[in-house]
Amino acid sequence: MKSNTYRLENWKNNGTNISREIVFNSFMDAIRAINLIAVEAEKLDHHPNWSNVYNTLSISLFTHTKNDVTNLDYELATQINRIVHENFEL
Repeated sequence: MKSNTYRLENWKNNGTNISREIVFNSFMDAIRAINLIAVEAEKLDHHPNWSNVYNTLSISLFTHTKNDVTNLDYELATQINRIVHENFEL
């Protein structure tokens, strides 16, 4: 893994969830990111709430079974940042 400087960069803690909006260079980059993130989410068995409008991906993480933000949310956020950092120029 590359540098950890991106671990939780660009995420907002809203009290009930952590969220991030990512603006890609194209619609296809956003879709490719969704597919890469989906693989990691499935490995963790933890799936984001997200939406995509053209080149913008909005992600919200929250552990419904705990009714709170948990370490699993932070782990997925870290993996999302790694994916974006390693695969896209924003």
